[in-house]
Amino acid sequence: PLLRYGCAAQSKKGEDFFLLRTDCARPSTSSSSSTTSHPPTFAVFAVLDGHNGDAAAIYTRDNLLNHVLSAMPQGLSREEWLHSLPRALVAGFVKTDKEFQTKGQTSGTTATFAIIDGWTITVASVGDSRCILDAQGGAVSLLTVDHRLEENVEERERVTASGGEVGRLSVVGGAEIGPLRCWPGGLCLSRSIGDIDVGEFIVPVPYVKQVKLSNTGGRLIIASDGIWDALSSDAAAKCCRGLPAELAAKQVVKI
Repeated sequence: PLLRYGCAAQSKKGEDFFLLRTDCARPSTSSSSSTTSHPPTFAVFAVLDGHNGDAAAIYTRDNLLNHVLSAMPQGLSREEWLHSLPRALVAGFVKTDKEFQTKGQTSGTTATFAIIDGWTITVASVGDSRCILDAQGGAVSLLTVDHRLEENVEERERVTASGGEVGRLSVVGGAEIGPLRCWPGGLCLSRSIGDIDVGEFIVPVPYVKQVKLSNTGGRLIIASDGIWDALSSDAAAKCCRGLPAELAAKQVVKI
């Protein structure tokens, strides 16, 4: 497939980062795998939305891919490589979180990490930076799950079942304001990388989804919650259909 991409950003706090690499070398595959129809490279696109500082987002941007690749067995055929990717992504997220926690910094980050290898897309995510697929023909599908306690009933149940407390911020007079949060710490996300100060209820284990596109292709849109708080998945897809990738990215941010 021909890969075209664009990037646009409007960051107010300077805690959002992205990773964009189109020429990552797949580790040497076994001799039985074909390299003629599928070159041994893959692309990575990631959005990292940091909070309480930028350290976790920067660390994740710089280290997550290496941790994912180091979790992959050696000498795999291309099909085995694709089959092993979801498990390696989980291991990479967990290792990145564990290593960052040793630094003693309190920042955290969402991470939505897409690997494109041929026609196969594998997405792993923690937090609420969403990835959607707008396939040819107009079908829009979600490749991530939003780990916001406000909207995700399963995550609320997981946190409370493991001993965490979910509730809103209480202010003077007993009034409750804002979104549902996990206490201690008060984070409104149930999964993230970092966030050493919010206890063991916030986990770095990502939601992973792998899909194979037909040869008619499609478009991925990966963005932080600043986009999704303003646009539905369908609206984001529709607003930039027919536009080249760079213009499409700018249109999604602008609208």
